Amino acid sequence: MVKTIKKKKKVIKKTVIKIKGIKKSPLKVRRKRKLVKPFKLVKYIHNPIIDPRLYSWESQAVFNPAAVYVDGKFHLFYRALGDDGISRIGYASSKDGINFNDRLSYPVYFMENAEKMKKHWPFTTPSHYDIDIYASGGGWGGCEDPRAVSMNGHVYMTFNVFNGWDSMRVAVTSIKEKNLLNKKWLWNNFSYLSKLGDRQKNWILFPEKFNGKFAIFHNLDKGNPSRVAIAFVSKLDTSETPMGNYIGSEAPDPQILPDHIVAWHKRTRSAAAPPIKTKDGWLLLYHAMDKDEENCYKLGALLLDLKDPEKILYRAQHPILEPDEWYENDWKPGIIYASGAVVKNGKLFVYYGGGDKHIGVASILLSKLIDSMKNNGAVKLEKNKTLEF
Repeated sequence: MVKTIKKKKKVIKKTVIKIKGIKKSPLKVRRKRKLVKPFKLVKYIHNPIIDPRLYSWESQAVFNPAAVYVDGKFHLFYRALGDDGISRIGYASSKDGINFNDRLSYPVYFMENAEKMKKHWPFTTPSHYDIDIYASGGGWGGCEDPRAVSMNGHVYMTFNVFNGWDSMRVAVTSIKEKNLLNKKWLWNNFSYLSKLGDRQKNWILFPEKFNGKFAIFHNLDKGNPSRVAIAFVSKLDTSETPMGNYIGSEAPDPQILPDHIVAWHKRTRSAAAPPIKTKDGWLLLYHAMDKDEENCYKLGALLLDLKDPEKILYRAQHPILEPDEWYENDWKPGIIYASGAVVKNGKLFVYYGGGDKHIGVASILLSKLIDSMKNNGAVKLEKNKTLEF
């Protein structure tokens, strides 16, 4: 028989077994764990927001944008690939973060003095450039995949210098914010961050210093899922940055690290956009691949300790952005590459390259994303919704 017992205004149902007039203890029922309802990023319904154009320097692809918010505007520095197979940096700006109508017809940054690029030039005419060979977006050379942070009146832009598959290094340049706003592209001379001979990509800067030193995020995974790797340096050059290229080094090339399961992914790739400071920690977006779709770049999220940013506090247990739209599979299938992120009025805007050819944007309330991470809830993309402001 079933009796209803009232206790402290709560109704609890207990099952009581009666055998020969003796009441036995209630049967214990295993309760299901309460599931946290996932909050979802929202892809802009009119993505992509930036596509290739007929200008020869960006006719093949525009993707992997850096993003900063300066003087009431969103500023994107995007990678552009032209008929000659060289990667350059284009520029577009927007007041609302969605409509980038202010887009220049010329590149704003170009590695004219890259060491080996001239050797590639005889092969970079449209008749020689084989788009299928370099469908990953590598091209023949140039500056790739920029990231940007605003700090002390300057915009610092890190990028990958590609001079062939055996020569990949990370470099940095900067421009004064006032010159950015006036479209005077007076960039400082670039400096290498990674050392000669190291195959390195995708190092990013924190947007503030720690104890007077720049912080360079260079490795997501060195075997300890609770820690990341950051170099604290006095100068933005190679004098204090770590060496890599072998397992066990300070900054091993992610390509040579073994696969292992961490949260939802099997293979950890690289940091995405520069870290964003919140009251709960540094929000870091990153790229990884899961065991079910090993060829797809998906986006993950970490929350790092404010004072000890190498310490991981929380990790999203599911990818927060996945390549399931046509423009994320147009040229190279299955690619989400989110190299830019901005917070405005409490909303996180994530800018990403789709399929190594287009640029899209997705958004979520920052507080909802962080709360979901702290509660171990899934954060997954919601498709075909209108972005709200």
